[in-house]
Amino acid sequence: MMKHDVLVLGAGMVGVSCALHLQQRGLDVALLDRRNPGEETSYGNAGIIQREAVHPYRFPRELSTLLSVAGNRRLDVRYHARAVPALLSPLLRYYRNSADAAYQPIAAAYASLIALSLETHESLLADANAQHLLGKRGWLMLFRSDKRRDEAFADADKLTALGVNHCKLDGAQLQAQEPALRERLSGAIHWTDPLTVRDPGDLVKAYARLLFQRGATELRGDATTLRPLPDGGWQVQTASGEWVSARQVVVALGPWSTQLTGDFGFRPPLFVKRGYHQHFRDDSPHPLQHWMLDEERGYLLAPMARGVRITTGAELTHIDAPATPTQLSAVEPVARSLVSLGSAVEPQPWKGARPCLPDMKPLIGAVPGKPGMWCAFGHGHQGFTLGPATGMLLAQLMTGERSAIEMAPFSPARRF
Repeated sequence: MMKHDVLVLGAGMVGVSCALHLQQRGLDVALLDRRNPGEETSYGNAGIIQREAVHPYRFPRELSTLLSVAGNRRLDVRYHARAVPALLSPLLRYYRNSADAAYQPIAAAYASLIALSLETHESLLADANAQHLLGKRGWLMLFRSDKRRDEAFADADKLTALGVNHCKLDGAQLQAQEPALRERLSGAIHWTDPLTVRDPGDLVKAYARLLFQRGATELRGDATTLRPLPDGGWQVQTASGEWVSARQVVVALGPWSTQLTGDFGFRPPLFVKRGYHQHFRDDSPHPLQHWMLDEERGYLLAPMARGVRITTGAELTHIDAPATPTQLSAVEPVARSLVSLGSAVEPQPWKGARPCLPDMKPLIGAVPGKPGMWCAFGHGHQGFTLGPATGMLLAQLMTGERSAIEMAPFSPARRF
């Protein structure tokens, strides 16, 4: 057997980042995935490192919103009826945790984590020489109604105390800043801190190249072959049939994580929010310049390397359920009325799944009752944003360093 200090299972943004930070602390790391780095969930996101996202997505609590969700015709949220029985328990916990009394401490802990997002990414961007993948700094949250615009402006002002910066734009200012818009809207918030990435999958690949250039071992294989060794440590089988061992293992398999940890008795209430994207040729005389969220319709437009990417909201179903890209079909004409889009680049939309937990916080730390097993998953919508921060924090825990923030809220041993 080959012997390493740590096996990291999962080569998305979180797994690659964990491997890099462990390697920086002198550990011999092997990274295993069934595919190349950055080709699963990390490939299909909006490509924004969201420093402004200090508040995790709450479950809606307004009766009017709940009734419209129940009708299953919204653009931003859809569900598969057959999946509802399995989703009922985690969604009820999610609903309870979204009440103000429960949500406030969750948001405070989450804000401390998001605050690390830019500095940890910028360090890796420099080391990987990957700044060429960045787009314009910041992104636009668009508003169609004056009422929603004014509410959002007031909410944005409250975030300045948390280190979040923004500019308010009225309709004319928005049109001047983004000439690609074909409709006159009420205004926008320009979140000025976030970084945007023109190819999220390529950024993960750039970080992975840095990892392997520094001496880490790249492995192909099925993470579910993981087994404990009799004298301590862990082993996993590669695609070639070879068994590889290490003293410690990190589970960073995103939405598939509990399919593995469940075999070892650790079954946190993970559920997925699926999403879709598709690229379209930008045939406008004024090419799209900014990442834009059509906030009142529930989709996002991003000027990516492959074209303008439309990303959808949340689809609640089982991770392996057949693709039903009805949200994408529904938002495409709305997006076409907003900006000029050409034909689709890909013949079929991409589908992915976001790994979510009922208290909206990721799991970062030691798996209870399993010495040498650590986990880093459950980031919901923000795995791309939080990968490097998670990697740093997990590496601090694993090497006995003082952590940059209080880690108890993210403990795998917490109650949900």
